[in-house]
Amino acid sequence: MRDQSDLEIFARVVRTGSLTQAGSELGLSVAVVSKRLKRLEERLAVRLLHRTTRRVAPTDIGAAFFERIAPIVDAIAEAESLVSQNATRARGTLRVTAPSSFGRLHIVPHLRAFFALHPDLVLNLELSDDFESIVERGYDLAIRVGALESSGLTAVRLAPVRRVLCARPGYLDAAGRPQSLDDLRGHVCLATENQNPWRLVGPEGPCTVSASGPLRTHSNEVVREAVIGGLGIALRSTWDVHAELRDGLLEVVLPAYTAAASAGIFAVYPSRAFVPAKTRAFIAFLKQTYRSSSAWAEG
Repeated sequence: MRDQSDLEIFARVVRTGSLTQAGSELGLSVAVVSKRLKRLEERLAVRLLHRTTRRVAPTDIGAAFFERIAPIVDAIAEAESLVSQNATRARGTLRVTAPSSFGRLHIVPHLRAFFALHPDLVLNLELSDDFESIVERGYDLAIRVGALESSGLTAVRLAPVRRVLCARPGYLDAAGRPQSLDDLRGHVCLATENQNPWRLVGPEGPCTVSASGPLRTHSNEVVREAVIGGLGIALRSTWDVHAELRDGLLEVVLPAYTAAASAGIFAVYPSRAFVPAKTRAFIAFLKQTYRSSSAWAEG
């Protein structure tokens, strides 16, 4: 393993917010990481980091320093990958962020097969429903679900997404089955804060529906469990609830209305002239895995 520069260590600590995590990703002990950071601060004669027992965060000057050196550190890593004799082999640490439900259901179950194909690769997988900046946080790759907004990132479509309105049959028996979008106003509608209003496509074209109900959350997992528990109606991806739809635990509501066709499962990564082998390997594996899955169309 090559030696890491003090700048690379500093950048990784800022991105992870942890000496332990940074050391783990770089293959260094916490003691070595701490020593190298101290050496960098002494050389610059400035304090770069605030250290507490739970988290590490940059000082104001440390944040400004990070903004300037991060692109340099990334460019060096890219250049080394380009000229490496093992440039075609996936190796090193791959930092990936993905939505909680999707990662749990459609990434983690396939990791055994992935690591069998790429034994020299370490995957640092973070599951979160917060769309964090992958550049600022130092992620190599992000899995995004839905319709993408324009950005300076490169996106690869891994699979389509079909989203349907659904509810537990018992809830519909008690509250009534909606016959039109207007009928939804009399129902408990479940949505995360960042997915409200619902953007749908129906016989009359695109439309939006404000989801109103007593539950407020940013967690897709909470909405999933709430609709399965019979609390109300939700707009869910078939990859998330295909088993429940198949088994009759959930029922499709207003089947003529679905989410926009532009939605999909995407792998998103920083635009670069050279994409590291580890990133290409993970994208190729997911595309092949999802190509044979029925979860994307059921419902």
